[in-house]
Amino acid sequence: MRYAIIAAGEGSRLAQEGIDAPKPLVKVNGEHLIDRLLRIFMENDAEEIVVICNDLTPYVSSHLARIQNEGLYGRPIPLRFIVKSTPSSMHSFFELSKTFDVLSPFVLTTVDTIFREEEFGNYISAFKQVLAEGGDGMMGVTDYIDDEKPLYVETVGQGSSEWPRITNFLDTCDHPHYISGGIYGLTPRAIDTLNACIERGESRMRNFQRALIRDGLQLRAYCFSKVLDIDHASDIQKAEEFLKGGR
Repeated sequence: MRYAIIAAGEGSRLAQEGIDAPKPLVKVNGEHLIDRLLRIFMENDAEEIVVICNDLTPYVSSHLARIQNEGLYGRPIPLRFIVKSTPSSMHSFFELSKTFDVLSPFVLTTVDTIFREEEFGNYISAFKQVLAEGGDGMMGVTDYIDDEKPLYVETVGQGSSEWPRITNFLDTCDHPHYISGGIYGLTPRAIDTLNACIERGESRMRNFQRALIRDGLQLRAYCFSKVLDIDHASDIQKAEEFLKGGR
């Protein structure tokens, strides 16, 4: 499995609240956010991990270069990274996509995505099954809503597997069930959709997700108990409590 991480944000809200470290180097339970993802991906059969970070925080690129040369936790990491500031997460994804194998599926996350490791392992197994059934992707979703501007995920039925089919992505929803968790498992077919979004001048990942549905890609939803983002200083403690078994 190939993995990609968007780590190009500046973490300006964290900085305003007294967190000096750039977001990828923020620690949760004593572990840098970027290191945590690299470790989890390696535990889930990572053949390659590609990261994009911005050129405003050299500590991040230095950290990644050290991992590239020395490994992490005593093991080599198949890591490549891009240093480039981009105007949006979609543009960061676009830069990452230029490095992807045109025949291989991939899993993309942002660097501050917090989930339980055992759930992520189950998600990867489910994604592989969806691929074997001819599906185009599996999105990580959650019914836990703690987001300033959530993206609601509309689903229908069970289909040929136990994971519901995604029919739409919505900014508002009268009867919310799932929201996007920012975990994207996709086939290379999605890159055509991404390129078209960039050509149209779009910049939001939610517009990319809506375009996937318009383009006819068959996406399934995998529900995590919770997916948290580290946007504020208070989110660090919230994430630590969640990972230690809290609710």
